[in-house]
Amino acid sequence: MAVVVAGQAKPHRKTNNQPNADIKSDCAGSHMTLTLDEVLAVGNQLEIEATNGSEHILLTPGLAAKCGYSMESDPWGNTRIYTSLMGCYVDNTDDQFFNVGLRLKMYSDGTSDVVTRDVTKTCSYSAWASQEIVCDRNYMEVGPLLCEQLFLFLNWIYLIMSCPQVNDTAYGIWKMTFYTPEPTVMMLDEVHEAGYGAMTSPNRLVVRSPYNTAQTYSEDVAGVPMEVVKVGTYFTTPQGLRIVDLMVACPTGGVTVNDGTISWNIPRYITPLLTGRVKILEMHMGINGKRLDKAQMASRGYTLSTTEYHLVIELPIGSPDGYFKSHAPDYQYHLSYTVEPMLELLWIAKDTQSDTRYKVLFPITTPLMPWYPDIADETIPEEGVFKVKFGTLLHDVNLVNITFSTGVLSAAECNAKGFLQEQKYSNGSKFYLLQVPFSDDVVLKHNPEPLLTAYFLPLTYGFMVMPEETPFSYTLAVDASLNDVVLPTVFGTCNNATFFITVKYGSQGHNFETMLGTQMLTPELGRVYGQTENGTHLSLSLPYTSLDVAFELFDTASVKARLDVLLWEPINNWSLSELSLACNFPLTTTKCYSNGTMTALSLKLESVPNLVPHQLTLRDKSCKPYFSDDRFAHFSFNVNACGTSRVFFGNYLLYENDISLDYSAKAYTSPVEPDFQHTVSCYYLSMTWQHMEFDNEPLVNIPSAEIGTGQLMVEMRLALDESYELFYQAQDYPVQKYLRQPAYFEVALLHSANPQLELILDNCWATLQEERTSLPRWDIIVDGCENLEDRYITIFHPVVSDQRVVVPSLFKRFSVKVFSFVKDKEVLQDEIYVHCDAVICDLNAGNGVCSQCRGSTGVRQPVAAKGQRVQRSTTLHKWQISSGPVRINFLK
Repeated sequence: MAVVVAGQAKPHRKTNNQPNADIKSDCAGSHMTLTLDEVLAVGNQLEIEATNGSEHILLTPGLAAKCGYSMESDPWGNTRIYTSLMGCYVDNTDDQFFNVGLRLKMYSDGTSDVVTRDVTKTCSYSAWASQEIVCDRNYMEVGPLLCEQLFLFLNWIYLIMSCPQVNDTAYGIWKMTFYTPEPTVMMLDEVHEAGYGAMTSPNRLVVRSPYNTAQTYSEDVAGVPMEVVKVGTYFTTPQGLRIVDLMVACPTGGVTVNDGTISWNIPRYITPLLTGRVKILEMHMGINGKRLDKAQMASRGYTLSTTEYHLVIELPIGSPDGYFKSHAPDYQYHLSYTVEPMLELLWIAKDTQSDTRYKVLFPITTPLMPWYPDIADETIPEEGVFKVKFGTLLHDVNLVNITFSTGVLSAAECNAKGFLQEQKYSNGSKFYLLQVPFSDDVVLKHNPEPLLTAYFLPLTYGFMVMPEETPFSYTLAVDASLNDVVLPTVFGTCNNATFFITVKYGSQGHNFETMLGTQMLTPELGRVYGQTENGTHLSLSLPYTSLDVAFELFDTASVKARLDVLLWEPINNWSLSELSLACNFPLTTTKCYSNGTMTALSLKLESVPNLVPHQLTLRDKSCKPYFSDDRFAHFSFNVNACGTSRVFFGNYLLYENDISLDYSAKAYTSPVEPDFQHTVSCYYLSMTWQHMEFDNEPLVNIPSAEIGTGQLMVEMRLALDESYELFYQAQDYPVQKYLRQPAYFEVALLHSANPQLELILDNCWATLQEERTSLPRWDIIVDGCENLEDRYITIFHPVVSDQRVVVPSLFKRFSVKVFSFVKDKEVLQDEIYVHCDAVICDLNAGNGVCSQCRGSTGVRQPVAAKGQRVQRSTTLHKWQISSGPVRINFLK
């Protein structure tokens, strides 16, 4: 028995001398029972003192067992104190009236904060048997009459002769002999010092022994272990010295638990106590020291039955007279169930006709039983919230935390996020309701299908059993699926030069890759195409001449170009959305000049994948493009050359030639690849008549030609992109560019439409200063060609006729990747200037060559020996032009 109890939680503080409305006392046979309300017991330390007149004696566990006091307390604060009416400090009047006094002291914060309750109870009990045996929780008690009773049979009426009372202090117990089985003799003082209790009342001798003392021994009776004490007591009476042999035997086992039922087996005949045949007169079952009648037993499912060798009490686990307790061995949740049945027997010895009342108070606690709380997934996917019901748990279990995929949240943090609700049942047990939105970061998500989202919520509940503070946990996971994905969409439009693409994000944001043609959209490419984003949309602007655009068809006035856009989910290789946008763009591919010169532009078509533009020729295979790159081939030839045919149609003359592949120059030819042939033609009037008047009188003076003079202007501008449609203005400088971002330059001869002239870029270079001759400098174009020593080689771009460009030969376009000057690994300055020397050539003059270098073909023209400058035909003039500054932004 634990007399001092530590509770689980602190109640409201109380002051001294409170009324006893929350304490209930009852007389139950040979015991007085005191029941405390949980408000008093929970959270307090409890001390019990016995009242002996004006004196209060603290009942320690040893003194309580010796003097007939016991206590039981469950985790919920239900506390009962049992006092034997034959106990020490009980005011006994003739063994019929008993005044019990107890003082209860409850400490909440310490000994300085104490609540004291004085409780007194008077019980009347006269149904004593010749011998009273009590097996309580912490002691065994036997109380026979001090003298034998004489029974005379007169007309079937028992005549009981009274015994003289022993209440003089001159008489009483002298010594005791314990048989274990060897005799041990102790004087009365030694008996008390050994923890035993021995006393006399007006009519009875009372002896108590705690369990498992040195003078007790165990004995198996009908398969039930029993604790036995056998003692001979010597005491003096007015009649002289008397010896009374006493024996008490109490069960310490006999309990089995099976299929939710507790079976308690007590020997039907307790042989250590019997010396002859007996007859059982009464048999009662009770709970917590109180008898139950048959109706009460039936309503609770209790039974009391007999077999040949046993009395059997059966109780269902979970009856309201007991209680469950939580445990967590090895971090696993278990329950035990505790109930305290009582068995009370009255038997009579057939030879002596003396009766014995045998009463056992026997707390039973089941072995630990694994308990698996119910887990109810009440999630309705369409609501977008996980709902998990976890329970039932006893109210001695506290939820400490929950571990999610992102980490551990305490119960308080879960409450603050609105995840957690604790709800209780009427019996005090509880469950937890967890509600987590699908959108929260703790929920894992993936897409097993493009339109389907699978939501997954792994959980580990961390609990603590109180007051032991023993931890345990439960791990579980719930999942749900929803067709809630809105895919991204792509749409576009065209104007006369540009594709405009817009991508609208879906419900999962920008979680996809964008393919333009066969190329992935990268941040660098996005800057080239003017990519903009606003959180819901992505926009691009692509000139139809972009490398990511496929040419499907072209004629003399237009080209049909197509841009394929694919939104791609790379993890699962899903195509989310796609667009194939084809538009016709104005493009003059053939031009006819009055001087008998034709220019033609040929394009690489998607239908001829192995076409290499620089391998295209006219009918005369020696007539090759004067400029070509990966997509375009530019031809310029005289109508009387390169195999051009001539046909007369009335007053018109048709010149026609074919552009086709030089199959002898191809690396290979696919057997299914179509032939490529592009016919170009020009119409001229074969004959025209001009009426003119003349006078045949001779001239007085023969006219002579004078040399004319004039001024030509050359301009260099920086374009916004490779479409060369928009250019930076003076107020835009310095122009901001990222390191290695292409810068697009155009040099043009102004105020001239003479197709016999061609603008040539002789040399171009970059400096740190605006001064053309400043150092350091880096060559961009050398002798009309790209600088092969440059890691990022200058790229020449073709010029075709459009509304702005009338004579393409008067324009030159090139791009160079922005760079910086570095010395000793330090950037010298974040601005550069670009300078060029430009010359004008006459296409009809002399035998010289007037052509810009063909960098894209791998052939540098014009050709010169190393260190020798190429001599061009008649140079009309040479200009020096500059552009800048270009300010460089360095990406971190």
